[in-house]
Amino acid sequence: MPRVLIEQALCKGCERCVEACPQKILGMSKKINPMGYFMAQVEEQPRCIGCCLCAISCPDCAIQVGMGGTQYRLFEY
Repeated sequence: MPRVLIEQALCKGCERCVEACPQKILGMSKKINPMGYFMAQVEEQPRCIGCCLCAISCPDCAIQVGMGGTQYRLFEY
């Protein structure tokens, strides 16, 4: 089962991940992170299909998607 991990300290609340998610499982938190931004949060984890579009669209690399024991990351070549 895919799992979305958001590093809250890195999130700047740009909402790109929320817009990119085809399953609409991400939303914005009402809490503020240490940098002073409202951050993204996972609202419906079981609906995640593991497409990694949230991680790909994040300009701050604050999102990682794990699948079972494997963790996928975007690498720029």
